[in-house]
Amino acid sequence: MACATGCSTSSDGCNKMNTFDWFKDIPLSNNYNFNIIEVSFKDGARKAFYRNKNHIDLYKNDYVVVESSQGYDIGKLSLSGELVKLQMKKKNVKNHPDNIRDIVRKATEEDIDKLENYRNKEKQMLVKARVIARNLNLDMKIGDIEYQGDGKKATFYYTSDNRVDFRELVKQYASEFKIKIEMRQIGARQESARIGGMGPCGRELCCSSWLSDFDSVSTSAARYQQLSINPD
Repeated sequence: MACATGCSTSSDGCNKMNTFDWFKDIPLSNNYNFNIIEVSFKDGARKAFYRNKNHIDLYKNDYVVVESSQGYDIGKLSLSGELVKLQMKKKNVKNHPDNIRDIVRKATEEDIDKLENYRNKEKQMLVKARVIARNLNLDMKIGDIEYQGDGKKATFYYTSDNRVDFRELVKQYASEFKIKIEMRQIGARQESARIGGMGPCGRELCCSSWLSDFDSVSTSAARYQQLSINPD
């Protein structure tokens, strides 16, 4: 199926972590020098705040090049204005230079083409990564891989119930893929948010379409939904 805009209505559809900016036409209150925007990466699977210190003229869904710990990354502008203030307050992010990196510039067509090329490599890389982890008999599951916008680093998201010594794994990944490797552990619901899927209700998973904060699920709620309960 496809929506009116022609995109898929599956887990990578247009509504994945989408936000409608109700305040986009309302002037900023109190502080007219507020220049922080929210940027989403890989279809909304990850979001972060960045400072538009050069006051580049940007609109929602514009691709931007942003600073990273090493090199640069590329994402989409997902929020600006008053809603960013609310999101920062909700996530307890302080408006401080140490917490918020800068936007470098608006992305060019060449930047976007390179990013798309890296995204196309991720699925094949994921298959190889899982094989390597299985051959090392590690008690973990590689759920997703995300290339950085400049292609110099890839983040491997994994789930595991136990602590994992992945030093040998990182060595083999670096040797196989020839890039800088970052391992990041996530929970089961965070994994579902990244890869998407359909729930028992027949609709797209809440955590991959609109839910961003995962509260604890009580035992009674799990029983009511006939979910399996982890005895640990």
